[in-house]
Amino acid sequence: MMTAQRTAVGAPAVEVMPVGGLGEFGMNMMLVACGDTALLVDAGVMFPEPELFGVDLVIPDVASLDMYKGRIAALILTHGHEDHIGAVPYVLPHVTGPVYGSPFTLAMVTPKLDEHGVDHEGRLRPVAPRQRVEIGPFTIEFLRVTHSIPDAMALAIHTPQGVILHTGDFKIDHTPLDDQRFDLQRLAELGAQGVLALFGDSTNADSPGVTGSDRDVIPGFEEIFCSAPGKIIVASFSTSIYRMQVLVDLADQFERKVAFVGRGMVRNSETAARLGVLRIPAGLQIADSDIRDYPAQDVLCLCTGSQGEPMAALPRIAIDDHRHVKIDDDDVVVFSAREIPGNEKAIGRVMNHLARRGAEIITDGMKHVHVSGHASAEELKLVLSMVQPRFFVPIHGEYRQLAQHARLARAVCPETRVQMLEDGDILRFESGDATVVGRIQTGRVLVDGTRMGEVDDEVLRDRRHLAGDGLVVAVVAISSQTGELEGHPEVIARGVASDPRQDAVLRDAPGLLEAALAGAPREERTDPGLVKERIRLEVQRMFRKRANRRPLVLPVVVEM
Repeated sequence: MMTAQRTAVGAPAVEVMPVGGLGEFGMNMMLVACGDTALLVDAGVMFPEPELFGVDLVIPDVASLDMYKGRIAALILTHGHEDHIGAVPYVLPHVTGPVYGSPFTLAMVTPKLDEHGVDHEGRLRPVAPRQRVEIGPFTIEFLRVTHSIPDAMALAIHTPQGVILHTGDFKIDHTPLDDQRFDLQRLAELGAQGVLALFGDSTNADSPGVTGSDRDVIPGFEEIFCSAPGKIIVASFSTSIYRMQVLVDLADQFERKVAFVGRGMVRNSETAARLGVLRIPAGLQIADSDIRDYPAQDVLCLCTGSQGEPMAALPRIAIDDHRHVKIDDDDVVVFSAREIPGNEKAIGRVMNHLARRGAEIITDGMKHVHVSGHASAEELKLVLSMVQPRFFVPIHGEYRQLAQHARLARAVCPETRVQMLEDGDILRFESGDATVVGRIQTGRVLVDGTRMGEVDDEVLRDRRHLAGDGLVVAVVAISSQTGELEGHPEVIARGVASDPRQDAVLRDAPGLLEAALAGAPREERTDPGLVKERIRLEVQRMFRKRANRRPLVLPVVVEM
């Protein structure tokens, strides 16, 4: 039975706006506003689909925050995964106040801010579970949850309209490796007192049953440690600190040295060890440069590249391009991570390269070497039944996961009103009701490189153009005085498929281009800008008419 939520008469309205994370995996960011004060919850990135050529990160369009300029009083971080903190360097300039998060989460954020040159002096405020922070009309209460990374927290946002509970990412692990258990007691207390709205993680809503504990992978890895005759190389996400701890403990038990390989793995393991959330026995860890000094059967490598990222450690190891780690016939390579949709081909290529070098490959389908960090259906039902919110909004996931979480809520809490939102919707809580009253601008910004190099639609179109039809460079030398051609034009093709029609165009193009320029007025030939445009149009016309292709044409005019 749902407990009545009391709202003060005349209390100011509260608006909640998802900026990213609904209908997609990643880019999690939500704005909560009341009066002149607004809060941001998380600022995450999404990793690009294969068709986004040369794009390294996808972040929420921060232009949507301009209408709240000067009002965003704080950024609240639930935990340290990239899909929740990766966009902090791009978002922080829009925030006037501090950044709140657990010590480990802030430790993961700090190097990102330093790398981007963002001043954060005095702005990072560590918080602990059950701690409360007052920001304008809001009181933020931090609640411990269990996830695949230490120090994950849910947020109970006490507002003039009632309590808004934001779960962050979570699962209910009753045997966590660090013995820091999900605060189910406080969750039940809040439910008994009355929760206005629950915003719940939907990532695994379509997975039946219960998500396993991080301890559940131990038996599968024990089998591997018992039987592997050579090196054991495990690829996982560099933020999977609990997976690191399981493997470090097993390496200690089976007398193997541990080497962290890959920039993210090294950096995050150092951060976790410094903060005490990763315990590495003295003398167990070695540098990747020392691996060759030990017998293969005495080494465990923890490396990045579980998604087939070309510059990560494992893909480079797979093509024998790593300075310190080489694959031998007796080595075992374990993929201990979930395949992100869209990465299957890249992962498959890495596996093929490893197999060619004689490695045995083990995935979660073969042994239980991975467990999710997100709650499955039965855990989601438990949270819903404990909280019994007046309103429920599924967040974090593609639309099918959001829809399935909504179905679970309707089954568990018939009196709860389910509100399906999309990025940009403005959900207003006022006088005990919740209504979508409009939209804010949302979208995505494509980032090329580790700094803020935006990839606009024109650049992306050119990259697709290059990938589809290749590049043609036309080089023409012209006298700056007379406009006469100096020698014959050269036409160079890159990425253009070799077939009879295109070969004929490339063979005939210099002569045709020479004739076209010779027939142009002298005034045009002495203007480099006009000459370039004429070259571009003529070459494009040749390929379109004779080969039905549209390569990207780059005209080069050399004035003599």
